[in-house]
Formats: sequence, structure tokens, C-alpha cells
Amino acid sequence: MSHIESQAPAGKLGALMSANSPFFNLPELPTFTLTSTDIEDGGVLTGPQLSGAMGVPGGEDVSPQLSWSGFPEETKAFAVTCYDPDAPTGSGFWHWVVTDLDASVTSLETNAGDPAADLLPSGAVTLRNDAGEPRFVGAAPPEGHGPHRYFFIVTALAEPLGIDESATPAFAGFNMFFKGIGRAWLECTYEAK
Repeated sequence: MSHIESQAPAGKLGALMSANSPFFNLPELPTFTLTSTDIEDGGVLTGPQLSGAMGVPGGEDVSPQLSWSGFPEETKAFAVTCYDPDAPTGSGFWHWVVTDLDASVTSLETNAGDPAADLLPSGAVTLRNDAGEPRFVGAAPPEGHGPHRYFFIVTALAEPLGIDESATPAFAGFNMFFKGIGRAWLECTYEAK
């Protein structure tokens, strides 16, 4: 049994209960539906969503297409994040944080996480990820560290966060604690052997 398997029960319920979870110590929120044409819940990430910038052979640092529905009617904005709680940092690793997507936005195209592609809607704010770049960076766990989980999360917000691109992902998360009214996610894995 790997160290990751021993820390948390399997599946979505385990993700909610584990201290090694992006939802630990957060309020329970109504869930809604999140889908993707590029990744699937419980699937293994492949080349496009791996990080060439961080040295993974074949990695492309391409954010996946995402679509969501069934969120609370009172939603005024969304935040989209990608987070690895298994990174050996003591605080996980934020791969992507986009805040203040208008409530009318219910999908993002493939590669919306690349600012050069100019695919994010007006008003969206992209924060610097934990690699220091204001963009999506793909999976790049240390070799031999075991499987890592990657949570692509859409949070429905009661109001926009109102933070600018100088904010940290943790600060965005802190604000989502107060303004989040719904959440949807896809959980994927990747292991560097």
C-alpha cells in the first residue's frame, strides 16, 4: 500500500473526509455537475495535462475543457481551480486558479489556461500558480512519490471574489470559504515512475 492510499479512503467520499483533501475544514456545499471532453473523473491524466514546463516528457501544460450545470440559482460568479493535495510541500500545489468568471459562463475551452491563447472571458482573473506563473501548469509529481490526485474544481460564488492577480491561491481559497455556495469537481490521478 502506498503512503497516499494509507492516508485516505478511496473515492469521492474519502476525498471529503481526508485531512489530505482540498475540502478538509471547508463547509459542505451543494454539489453540481462538472464534465470535460478532455479528462474524466477517476481517470489518469495524459500528455496534454502533464507539465512540460516542469520537465515531464511529453507534457503540454494544456488545461482541459470544462462544462458545468445545475449550480445554485443565486450564483453570481465562479472560480475554477486545479489542486494537488499530495504534493510534498506541506500545503499541496495549486496548478491553476481563475476567479470571478461571470455567472453566465458555464464552460471553458481546452487551453483556456494559457494566457497567450486568449480564451478566458472578459473579467476573469488568473492568479499565479505555485510554479509562479499566471496560467495552468500540468501535473509533475516527483518520480517515485506515488500517485498524486488532481482536483479540477468549479466553485459557485454568492458574489465575485473581487481580488486581483497579485493575490495568492491560498487567499483566493480563503475568500471562497466565505463566498462559496456550491462546488463541482473532477478527480484525476498521475504517477511518475
